[in-house]
Amino acid sequence: MLRWGVIGTGFISHAMLTAIGNSDRSVASVICGRSEASLADMATQYGVPTTTSDQAELLISDDVDVVYIALPNHLHRAATEAAMAAGKPVLCEKSLTTTMADAKALVTSVRAANTFFAEGLMYLAHPFMQQLLTVLRDPSVGELRSASGFYAADIWQVVNPAGGGTLYNLGCYPASLLHLVVQTMCGEDAFAHRQIAAFGTRNDDGNIQDTAATIRFDNGVLATLQSTDSHGFAHSFEIVTTKGTLRFATNPWLPEADENRMVWQPYDGPVRDIVVEAKHDAFYHQTRMVERALAAGTKEATRPSPRLSDSLEIMQFLTDWDEAATT
Repeated sequence: MLRWGVIGTGFISHAMLTAIGNSDRSVASVICGRSEASLADMATQYGVPTTTSDQAELLISDDVDVVYIALPNHLHRAATEAAMAAGKPVLCEKSLTTTMADAKALVTSVRAANTFFAEGLMYLAHPFMQQLLTVLRDPSVGELRSASGFYAADIWQVVNPAGGGTLYNLGCYPASLLHLVVQTMCGEDAFAHRQIAAFGTRNDDGNIQDTAATIRFDNGVLATLQSTDSHGFAHSFEIVTTKGTLRFATNPWLPEADENRMVWQPYDGPVRDIVVEAKHDAFYHQTRMVERALAAGTKEATRPSPRLSDSLEIMQFLTDWDEAATT
């Protein structure tokens, strides 16, 4: 049984604790947070035996086999470094950090510790994304020519001002999906070779709240991405190839314990619905991904979940987008 220590008591911890509880191979053993009231409520709700306000106490606990870091983005580096120093495997929420300096330092600590680490882009662990890879690798789909994505959610009231704004809260989803698509269809090195232009609108705390980017990869593939945390709840992602278009009919970044659908529209031929049915949501499948990796003794996730190098490439893209939208 894999014993989890959870650092953070925000809403995302509830989703992960539910997933851990739904797995017959995992159990939550310790929760760490600042609010005694929140800790007590969560311990009761999820049947967690131990709570603490001291991260160091959680990290040295013999009852913790793996640590889930659910803190705001700007705290990921310090928490990961501490976990690595304690020899604990880590699943850390997205985005990796909010700066490339912190991201590189985090990655350095992981490589030095030679301990499992994965970034919590939970949707990539869902079978929906494995099916996407199968579709993209099918020669009948053709060659990639362009992609476009958009994610909007009215969450500006609840995001941490130190978290870097919409790019590191929401933009990481279309960015990471674009990364997966380009990498799968164009090769491991294609995503890093690009030019990016962007615009952004700032909110009162100085962070970018609305932004759009245009990307040209050196192989000629084009992309447009948008992200906002100031209004709505909407999503779209479309992949254009030499043979047709692939569109997500359901939210690719919140795949459900239900039917999840893509639509393939060839230029010549009938429309094809691609349906993936799952009994569990993405957080559950992310939990199982970590269980499998630790049982196998591997140090990182396998695709479509992000490897350490993938997380660093996605982070570079986000900071490049941030810089382009700022200048």
